[in-house]
Amino acid sequence: MKVTVSRSAHFNAAHRLYRKDWDDAQNFRIFGKCSNPNFHGHNYELIVSVTGEIDPETGFVIDMKVLKDIIVQEVEEPFDHKNLNTEVADFANLNPTAENIAVVIWNRIRPRIAADKTLEVTLYETPRNFVTYKGE
Repeated sequence: MKVTVSRSAHFNAAHRLYRKDWDDAQNFRIFGKCSNPNFHGHNYELIVSVTGEIDPETGFVIDMKVLKDIIVQEVEEPFDHKNLNTEVADFANLNPTAENIAVVIWNRIRPRIAADKTLEVTLYETPRNFVTYKGE
Protein backbone atom coordinates (compact mmCIF):
# COMPACT_ATOMS: atom_id res chain seq x y z
CA MET A 1 0.00 0.00 0.00
CA LYS A 2 1.43 3.35 -1.05
CA VAL A 3 0.66 6.57 0.78
CA THR A 4 1.55 10.17 -0.07
CA VAL A 5 2.61 12.56 2.68
CA SER A 6 3.08 16.26 2.08
CA ARG A 7 4.78 19.18 3.80
CA SER A 8 4.16 22.83 2.94
CA ALA A 9 6.74 25.59 3.15
CA HIS A 10 7.07 29.24 2.25
CA PHE A 11 9.76 31.53 0.94
CA ASN A 12 9.96 35.06 -0.44
CA ALA A 13 12.22 35.78 -3.38
CA ALA A 14 12.82 38.28 -6.14
CA HIS A 15 13.53 37.48 -9.77
CA ARG A 16 13.51 38.80 -13.28
CA LEU A 17 12.29 36.82 -16.25
CA TYR A 18 14.49 37.57 -19.21
CA ARG A 19 16.94 36.16 -21.70
CA LYS A 20 20.42 37.67 -21.72
CA ASP A 21 20.62 37.27 -25.48
CA TRP A 22 17.49 39.40 -26.06
CA ASP A 23 17.21 43.16 -25.80
CA ASP A 24 14.87 44.80 -23.28
CA ALA A 25 12.14 45.33 -25.90
CA GLN A 26 11.99 41.64 -26.85
CA ASN A 27 12.13 40.57 -23.19
CA PHE A 28 9.21 42.90 -22.45
CA ARG A 29 7.23 41.52 -25.40
CA ILE A 30 7.61 37.95 -24.12
CA PHE A 31 7.77 38.34 -20.32
CA GLY A 32 5.90 41.65 -19.82
CA LYS A 33 6.35 43.42 -16.50
CA CYS A 34 8.08 40.30 -15.15
CA SER A 35 11.12 41.37 -17.20
CA ASN A 36 11.54 44.57 -15.15
CA PRO A 37 15.33 45.18 -14.97
CA ASN A 38 14.87 46.11 -11.29
CA PHE A 39 13.32 42.70 -10.53
CA HIS A 40 10.07 41.89 -8.70
CA GLY A 41 9.14 39.50 -5.90
CA HIS A 42 6.77 36.73 -4.93
CA ASN A 43 5.61 35.05 -1.75
CA TYR A 44 6.11 31.46 -2.91
CA GLU A 45 4.18 28.59 -1.35
CA LEU A 46 5.67 25.13 -1.74
CA ILE A 47 4.20 21.67 -1.25
CA VAL A 48 6.63 18.75 -1.21
CA SER A 49 5.01 15.31 -1.44
CA VAL A 50 6.66 11.94 -0.91
CA THR A 51 4.93 8.69 -1.90
CA GLY A 52 5.93 5.24 -0.76
CA GLU A 53 5.20 2.22 1.35
CA ILE A 54 4.50 2.71 5.04
CA ASP A 55 7.42 1.47 7.14
CA PRO A 56 5.97 -1.29 9.37
CA GLU A 57 8.32 -0.37 12.23
CA THR A 58 7.70 3.38 12.35
CA GLY A 59 4.36 3.76 10.57
CA PHE A 60 5.94 6.54 8.45
CA VAL A 61 6.42 6.93 4.72
CA ILE A 62 9.05 9.50 5.72
CA ASP A 63 9.62 11.16 9.07
CA MET A 64 8.01 14.60 8.65
CA LYS A 65 10.74 16.20 10.78
CA VAL A 66 13.33 14.82 8.35
CA LEU A 67 11.30 16.16 5.39
CA LYS A 68 10.99 19.55 7.11
CA ASP A 69 14.75 19.72 7.64
CA ILE A 70 15.43 18.81 4.00
CA ILE A 71 13.11 21.59 2.79
CA VAL A 72 14.70 24.13 5.14
CA GLN A 73 18.23 23.21 4.01
CA GLU A 74 17.58 22.77 0.29
CA VAL A 75 14.97 25.47 -0.35
CA GLU A 76 14.26 27.93 2.45
CA GLU A 77 17.84 28.72 3.45
CA PRO A 78 19.21 29.13 -0.10
CA PHE A 79 16.14 30.87 -1.63
CA ASP A 80 14.34 32.88 1.08
CA HIS A 81 14.76 36.65 0.81
CA LYS A 82 17.16 36.22 -2.10
CA ASN A 83 17.32 37.54 -5.62
CA LEU A 84 17.16 34.27 -7.53
CA ASN A 85 18.90 35.70 -10.61
CA THR A 86 21.90 37.10 -8.76
CA GLU A 87 22.21 35.18 -5.48
CA VAL A 88 21.28 31.57 -6.31
CA ALA A 89 23.84 29.75 -8.46
CA ASP A 90 21.18 27.39 -9.88
CA PHE A 91 19.80 30.34 -11.87
CA ALA A 92 23.06 31.87 -13.11
CA ASN A 93 22.21 30.59 -16.60
CA LEU A 94 18.60 29.50 -16.11
CA ASN A 95 15.57 31.78 -16.37
CA PRO A 96 13.86 31.57 -12.94
CA THR A 97 10.34 30.89 -14.18
CA ALA A 98 8.01 29.05 -11.82
CA GLU A 99 8.55 25.95 -13.96
CA ASN A 100 12.33 26.13 -13.67
CA ILE A 101 12.22 26.92 -9.95
CA ALA A 102 10.07 23.83 -9.34
CA VAL A 103 12.50 21.63 -11.28
CA VAL A 104 15.49 23.08 -9.41
CA ILE A 105 13.76 22.44 -6.07
CA TRP A 106 12.94 18.86 -7.09
CA ASN A 107 16.56 18.29 -8.17
CA ARG A 108 17.85 19.65 -4.85
CA ILE A 109 15.52 17.46 -2.77
CA ARG A 110 15.52 14.22 -4.80
CA PRO A 111 18.98 12.97 -3.71
CA ARG A 112 17.89 13.23 -0.07
CA ILE A 113 14.79 11.05 -0.47
CA ALA A 114 15.06 7.25 -0.49
CA ALA A 115 15.19 5.77 -4.00
CA ASP A 116 12.08 3.65 -3.38
CA LYS A 117 9.99 6.80 -2.78
CA THR A 118 8.58 9.16 -5.39
CA LEU A 119 8.80 12.93 -5.06
CA GLU A 120 6.44 15.65 -6.27
CA VAL A 121 6.93 19.40 -5.92
CA THR A 122 4.11 21.93 -6.31
CA LEU A 123 5.14 25.58 -6.33
CA TYR A 124 2.62 28.43 -6.05
CA GLU A 125 4.00 31.66 -7.45
CA THR A 126 0.67 33.33 -6.72
CA PRO A 127 -2.53 31.89 -5.24
CA ARG A 128 -3.77 31.31 -8.81
CA ASN A 129 -0.54 30.35 -10.62
CA PHE A 130 1.24 27.15 -9.70
CA VAL A 131 3.28 24.36 -11.26
CA THR A 132 3.84 20.74 -10.34
CA TYR A 133 6.92 18.67 -11.17
CA LYS A 134 7.24 14.92 -10.62
CA GLY A 135 10.65 14.31 -12.15
CA GLU A 136 9.27 13.20 -15.51
